[in-house]
Amino acid sequence: MKRVKFIYKILPLLFVGILLSACDNEIKDIPKVQEKLELKADSYDIVIDLDNPREYILNFEWTAAREAAGDNMVFYTSKLDVVGNNYGTSTAIINAEEDGIFSRSFTSEQLYSWIVDRWKLPLTKPFQLEFRVVAQWEGGSTFEAPEVRNITINVAALKEEVPVPEKVTLSGSALDNATIEIEKTLENESKYAVLVNLKPGELVIPLVVSEGDKQYYLNPKDGEGTLQDGKAESVEQQDKRVAWNIETAGEYRVIVDFENSEVTIHSPATALEPAVVTWMKGEEEVQTTVTNLWLFGGGTGWGWWPSAEKPGTISVSLADPQILIYQGTGLSSGDGVKFVVYGDPDFRNVAYAYTNPLTEDGKRQNLSLALDKLGDLHGGYDGETRNSYYKLPAGANFIVFDLRNKTILAKKQ
Repeated sequence: MKRVKFIYKILPLLFVGILLSACDNEIKDIPKVQEKLELKADSYDIVIDLDNPREYILNFEWTAAREAAGDNMVFYTSKLDVVGNNYGTSTAIINAEEDGIFSRSFTSEQLYSWIVDRWKLPLTKPFQLEFRVVAQWEGGSTFEAPEVRNITINVAALKEEVPVPEKVTLSGSALDNATIEIEKTLENESKYAVLVNLKPGELVIPLVVSEGDKQYYLNPKDGEGTLQDGKAESVEQQDKRVAWNIETAGEYRVIVDFENSEVTIHSPATALEPAVVTWMKGEEEVQTTVTNLWLFGGGTGWGWWPSAEKPGTISVSLADPQILIYQGTGLSSGDGVKFVVYGDPDFRNVAYAYTNPLTEDGKRQNLSLALDKLGDLHGGYDGETRNSYYKLPAGANFIVFDLRNKTILAKKQ
């Protein structure tokens, strides 16, 4: 009983002691470091100059970051990307800067190449770039917080936008002066395409506009009619016609791209072909011309789509036989899906499939892709590829596969 009374007497004293001890060991804020890194650009509004493509048009400079104690060594990394891409691995231009170098410059030629091939931006729309410099310390016994600076650059449109007319047509003596309409492509409302048989003669592109009886034409901007077979040509809308000269009879693919103010005409000599993939069907090596795809994975509830229960279609674009478009039932979840080139039940589980890229060491992974964002596409029939699943958002019901450029785009429509 005496022991119990003693404990009750001593407990308040212990509690007071703990409080005093806590006051003595109060957590104190770490002193804020004085950052030194500063970043600037020589211009915050630029116009890409394709007449002088190799001259530097965008220049950045920065100051040295703070000095760190101990054996820490500072390293600088620069990154350039389109605003909204968040410096993604497939979009950012990343440079590990050399010691003592505090600047980075870019030419019009470099920027144009990335706009077209890496960032896939329309040439008729202005956009913004962001540039980041990161100073990071390594090698020391203490942690040093990195210094980061970021600035935004406005980039003017590269081409004047041609307004989209009510109708786009083809005519001329290469068509016996008949007039045919060019249809919009499924994947892009600003792009029109057609496969048409032509004979030697003139080919013109009349436009049907909502301005009474006035006639306009889509003409090569250089004013010549020489066919740049298979190459995109800059065009403009004019009231006087300039014809392309067709020299060889055959099937032509005509692509009108209002988003980039370009026309591309493929003769039989530069005809676009569908993708052909090779895979092992059991012990037999087979080749499949890719004109169809089947969806499978957690995003389809582990069912094979399209199906009678989950209807949908896979269409081939008129602009390019290596662009396929899925339209149909929205994905039931974001748990991942792959896209298989063979639909029969006997070998579809081991058939060639498209999905997200593998890891750097060639292992399976499940990457996420946001709606309306262009993602990288990888294909193969090895086990790592077939067991990788692209995590597209639930509800995505319109998917564009660009097998030529190895990209994928998911939307809700």
